[in-house]
This record gives sequence, C-alpha cells and structure tokens, in this order.
Amino acid sequence: MTAHVENDTNALIALENEWSAGNYHPLDIVIDRGEGAWLYDVEGRRYLDFLSAYSAVSQGHCHPRIMETMREQASRVTLTSRAFRNDQFPLFCEELATFCGMESVLAMNTGAEAVETAIKAARRWGYRIKGIPDGAAEIIVCNNNFHGRTTTIVGFSSDASYRDGFGPFAPGFISVPFGDADAIRSAVTENTCAILVEPIQCEAGILIPPNGYLREISSICKEHNVLFLADEIQTGLGRTGKRFACDHEDVKPDAYILGKALSGGFYPVSAFVSRRDVMAVFDPGSHGSTYGGNPLGCAVARTALAVIEDEDLAARSAELGEWFLNELRQIQHPLIQEMRGRGLLIGVELKVAARPFCEALMNEGLLCKETHDRVVRFAPPLITSKEDLEWALTKVRQVFAKMTS
Repeated sequence: MTAHVENDTNALIALENEWSAGNYHPLDIVIDRGEGAWLYDVEGRRYLDFLSAYSAVSQGHCHPRIMETMREQASRVTLTSRAFRNDQFPLFCEELATFCGMESVLAMNTGAEAVETAIKAARRWGYRIKGIPDGAAEIIVCNNNFHGRTTTIVGFSSDASYRDGFGPFAPGFISVPFGDADAIRSAVTENTCAILVEPIQCEAGILIPPNGYLREISSICKEHNVLFLADEIQTGLGRTGKRFACDHEDVKPDAYILGKALSGGFYPVSAFVSRRDVMAVFDPGSHGSTYGGNPLGCAVARTALAVIEDEDLAARSAELGEWFLNELRQIQHPLIQEMRGRGLLIGVELKVAARPFCEALMNEGLLCKETHDRVVRFAPPLITSKEDLEWALTKVRQVFAKMTS
C-alpha cells in the first residue's frame, strides 16, 4: 500500500508525522541502512554517524560478529521467559558480572527499566538491611539528571518539560546540585538508602564533575552506610576511554546500571549489576520481565561485550577522543562557549541554539544531535577510524566558517 514512498524522504516524513506520536523532533533524514560508522539514507546519501544512537552503537552499525550471533541464536530460540531456564542467561550473567568486577546481575531490557530496578533494590535494601522505617527511604539524585522516562524517574527530574502533565509523582527523592559533594553530604540522613548519579551528565550537555567528586561520593556512602548507584548507561562500556566512567577516579560503586552499548544496538538489553548482598533483597515474584534475560538478548550482549574487549574499544576511545577534542579546541569562533569531553563523548556548547548547527552538519554528511538546546554532542562509534574523524573535522570547520549568528 505504501511501497511507492519507500525511497522518498519527504513522503516518508509526511507518513511518520501523520501516523506516529509526536514525542520526538528528529532531523529530517530517513535512514535506510548502516555499516560501521556510516549511515545511508533512503535516497543513497552517506553520512558519518556522530551520535551512535546515544552511545548504543559503540561497536558500530551491524557489527559482523554481533550480527552472526544474532542470526545463529535467532535460528535456535529467542524467548523462553524466565518461567524456564535458558542456556545463554547464566553465561551472560557470569561474563557481565566479571566484566564489571561485581557478583550478581539482574537483566532487563531498557535503560529506564534498569534504573527502576536499581530504585527498587535500593529501597528494599534500605528497609531490610539498613533498617530504615517502612516507607521512609530516600534516594539522593542530582539536578539536571536524566535517568529515563518512566513516571517515577521524571518525577525527580529538574527539567520541567519532562514532568509537565505527568504527575502526581512518587516521593522519596532528594535533588542536589550536580558536582557538589558537600551538597550530597548535607543531604544525607538516617533514611538515605542510596545516591544515584551519572558520572557524566550526558543529556544535560556532557557535564563533567570536578575531579574527586566520585571519590567523595564513594566516601560518603561508606561513611553513612548508603548505596552508591552509578548510572553508566551512556558513559559505560568504553565510551569515555575507560571501561566505566567511574574508573577515571578509580571508584567502584555498589552497583552499575547498564544498557545502550550492552547489546551493540542490536536488541534492547539492560542490567542492574551489583554486589551479591545488594541483589539478595530480590526473591521470587519481587521483580521481573517477560523479555529480560531472554536467550537472544543474552547471546547478543555476550558478543557485544566480547567485541568491546577484543577490539580494545576503551583504549581506542581514550586515544582518539583526546586527539579529536584537542583538534576541536583549535577552532576559534565567537559562537563557541566551551568544549568539553572525555574519550569519544564530547560536547560543544554554543552561545546560540545548536539545532541549526546540527542541520548544517547533516547537509555536509555528518550526523549529530543537539542536547539541552545549546550543546552539540559528538559521540561517534568507538570503531570510527582516525581518517573518518579527520574528515569530520573538516566538516565541522566548514560549518563554523559559515556561521555568523
């Protein structure tokens, strides 16, 4: 019925606008396929991907090893639910826990589900282990956080647009300024069960806290018997030049919250990974997911993790990210407010709206997206070649050269 519009960008955009919910504001490009660091639209134009699906495609589009695993597993069995055991789940749990230096895994699907899992774990741990009175547990979070889109999570967001029209919201969250360890220390009470933090705030504009911030959080948590929950959904798995962003301060949280690149962009896989005593608060029936821990997702995630290790993507991100950020900082332009980053996670803050800049880059064959209105996020797949990054730099310079306001 609609086959005649398959290669027509404008017709496909019109069709999407007619039939889809309007909860996104994408750039007006229609992707048809991807390979490595490159994407192709329905009309055959090629673009370098500088977003990586918000870091979900760190291993590159359609990585052949992950693709082969997906095909092989899909031909065997894809879903059993956790009503029965499957052969991939225990191997996934062992490999992910070992990768994280942790002891136990609870598999889910999306990042938001993993965050919800962390919240449930922290509260039950607070009641059963720490002895907080029932219903009184508090979790400290940070202003400008982004942990997902569920009603619980947006309820403790400081962004009014995320909250507008979705209340009433769950109590039990105390928000403090990001990067201010003293504010966290002042907010801790006998009812605090956890501190939930992104080591780098990505959606807020690639905001990097002061050196020592994560170490101080860890110290506060140990001092007051509080769980340190690190949301590394976007920053983990090599993106910032280390296995985890917490590693830049040699900090081990009590639990990691993971997703995105955990499956290399092939399939929704997320996980809450923690010490065994924290995970022990869950018992049969207390939490679950029909798809969480399914054999297809587990097999894909195992290979996605292996690719990160075998191709040394964290070290690659560190080396190329440092070089790329240094090159970017050579660009002098009156509209540039600041450039900041760690590994191949870089934010270019402008003094004006970033959307026109992203649209101009798209027209030059470079795909990125604005975040927090005035920040351009550069986060290419970690497999991107230096030659492709050099090509991207020429496009960034060209666009800045044309920008006057």
